Amino acid sequence: MVNERFSQSVSVEEVVMSKVRPIVVAGALMLASVGAGHAADVRTTLPPPPSYMSPAPAYVRSDPWLSGFYLRGDLGGRWDKLDRAVSASPFASPLVGNLDNGVTGGLGVGIKTNWLRTDVTIDYAAPVNYRGTIAASADTTAKIQTTTALLNGYVDLGTWYRVTPYLGAGVGTAYARVSDYASTAAPPFSGDTARGQWRLVWAGMAGFAMPISQNMMADVGYRYVDFGDLSTGSDKFGAMTFKHVAAHELRVGLRWNFDDLRHTP
Repeated sequence: MVNERFSQSVSVEEVVMSKVRPIVVAGALMLASVGAGHAADVRTTLPPPPSYMSPAPAYVRSDPWLSGFYLRGDLGGRWDKLDRAVSASPFASPLVGNLDNGVTGGLGVGIKTNWLRTDVTIDYAAPVNYRGTIAASADTTAKIQTTTALLNGYVDLGTWYRVTPYLGAGVGTAYARVSDYASTAAPPFSGDTARGQWRLVWAGMAGFAMPISQNMMADVGYRYVDFGDLSTGSDKFGAMTFKHVAAHELRVGLRWNFDDLRHTP
């Protein structure tokens, strides 16, 4: 009797579970679908992430074909020198003589590839005074002014702590003008004593550069420029010749390169 009742209760429970199980499964599936839909709605309504969480923008060369090109500008002090001044024979030459100090400035354009640089520069030097002594102190005077065009080459010697030293050399031409000549003891004594002349010149450079912005370099350097011999205008007695005129220059400049970067569109 007891077994029959137990078997009947078991069969009733199995019948109830068989009826309830589909309902439970269906409810779970319905809740899952509703939750997924709600999550999708939340994702679509969330604001975009703040800009600082966005990936960094890519950069490209604005003008790849200009890569390596740069412009330069320089200003400097100048110490002019000469070996001696020579008068036309048979007049006496100055026993002593010297050139004053001056200033110079220039512009240029160049290109850099790895550790080599090349540029073309044009420099203007303000007129400097010559004073020489033949019979009395400063009895022979003149002014000398030069404008120089050079083709230069440089070798960068590596970079230490952002500083790049370099060596360089240049060759080119200069237009030199000797003017305002006056002397009581050596010709020319009359007429147009001024003279403009073209000369083959050469230069040697040394210095260092360091970056001061994304595409700007500061350049501090020394330059020696050799102009050779220069002379005044002449009259019937001859001219004055200034032997081996040269200049020592300390220069400060900026080099702006074309490798600026921009955001990709």
